[in-house]
Amino acid sequence: MKETKICVIGLGYVGLPLARLFSTKYKTVGFDMNQRRVDALMQGHDATLEVDDALLQDAINNHGFVCTTDIEKIRDCNFYIVAVPTPVDSDNNPDLTPLVGASTTVGKVIGKGDVVVYESTVYPGVTEDECIPIVEKVSGLKMNIDFYGGYSPERINPGDKKHTVEKIKKVTSGSTPEIGKYINEVYGSVITAGTHLAPSIKVAEAAKVIENSQRDINIAFVNELSKIFTRMGIDTLDVLEAAGTKWNFLPFRPGLVGGHCIGVDPYYLAKCAQRYGYHPTIILAGRRMNDGMGEYVASQVIKLMIKKGVQVISSDVLILGFTFKENCPDVRNTKVIDIYKALKEYNLNITVYDPWANPAIVEHEYGIKVVNELPKQKFDAIITAVAHKEFLDMDIRQLLKEHGVTYDVKGILPRDIVDGRL
Repeated sequence: MKETKICVIGLGYVGLPLARLFSTKYKTVGFDMNQRRVDALMQGHDATLEVDDALLQDAINNHGFVCTTDIEKIRDCNFYIVAVPTPVDSDNNPDLTPLVGASTTVGKVIGKGDVVVYESTVYPGVTEDECIPIVEKVSGLKMNIDFYGGYSPERINPGDKKHTVEKIKKVTSGSTPEIGKYINEVYGSVITAGTHLAPSIKVAEAAKVIENSQRDINIAFVNELSKIFTRMGIDTLDVLEAAGTKWNFLPFRPGLVGGHCIGVDPYYLAKCAQRYGYHPTIILAGRRMNDGMGEYVASQVIKLMIKKGVQVISSDVLILGFTFKENCPDVRNTKVIDIYKALKEYNLNITVYDPWANPAIVEHEYGIKVVNELPKQKFDAIITAVAHKEFLDMDIRQLLKEHGVTYDVKGILPRDIVDGRL
C-alpha cells in the first residue's frame, strides 16, 4: 500500500477537527469551497471554535497542514474523506445537494487504488446508491475495481472540549473486507478511543442515523412529560431527579432539539423507511413533539405574563441565547428561532442576547438581530433558552421589571427566581 495522503472535503464542525487530527500523522489537505473560510483557517483561526488556534497553527506550521479551494492541490491525495453537511429542505426531506457536489469533486481527482470515505450522516444506501455512482460517472472508474469506498459516521459533539474527535470511538466500514480493514487502520492510528469495524457500509450508515434518532425520541418523551406535569403543577425536573435514583433510568431532560444532527437525522431514517413501504410512527411522532417545543415555550411565557398582569402587546422580552446548544457558536437549525417567531405574533419588542453567536450569520440565516452585549434596560419577560456559561451566574432579577416573568427552558436558574420552566 502506497503512502497514505489524506484530503478532507468540507472544513466545518466535522471536517476541520478530523483533518487537523490526521495531519499529526499523515500529509493532509483540507478542501472547502468557501474561500473566506479557507483564508481564515490558514491565518490560524477557526471561527467555529472547534479547533483551538494553537492546535490549528501547530498543524499548519509544524505538520504541513494546508487548507485550499484549489482542486489541483488535492489531486495527489489518495484517501478522500467527505464531511459535508446533510440538511433537510423546507418539507423535511433529505437534501443531498452538498453530497452530490462533494462526490463530483472527488470524481474529478480520484485515481486508481484510491479510497473515498463518507462521514456525512445519511440513511442506509446513500453512499453506495447515490454518492459512489457520481464518483464513478465523473471519474470513469469503477468501485472495487479501480477505487474503493467506505463510510465512517462523524461523531463530533460541537462545543464539547472533553469528548473531542480522538476521544470518541469511531465506527468504520469498507466496500470490501480488505479495504474495510485498511480504513479501520487509518482511523485507528489517530483515534485513541478505538474503532469498531462494521460488517458493511449500510450497517455503519444505519448505526449513525439511529444514534441521534434514539436521543430524539427520548427527549420527545420527557418533553411530553413536561407538558403533562406542568398542567398538574408538578416540577418536571423534580420528577426526573427522583426517577433518576434507579440505576437504569435514562437521564434525559426536556428542551429544544435543534442542531445539525438530532433535529435532522430522524427525517433521514424516516424517509428511508418510507422508501421500503413502512411508515415510522414513533420516529415521526418524536419529531413532531420536539419541533413544537419552541411554540410551546412561547405560549407558556404569554400565559405567565397574563397571570401576573403584564401588558403583553408591546412589552419588552429578552431571550438569553440563540445557538442550538451551550458554549458553541453554531446556530444551524436552532429552535430558539421558533420561540422568537411565536412571540413576534404578539407584537412584542424582543431582544436576543447571545455572546457566542455571530450577529452577521444570524441575520443572514434567520433575518433577525442578535446582540453580543447585554442590554442595560429592564424587561417584562426573560427566557433562558441556552445554557451558556455566561448565564449560569447571572442575576436576571436585575434585568426584570417589577412584575416581570422569568421562564427557564434549560433548568439552569434557581427555582425561587423563575415563574416557569420545562
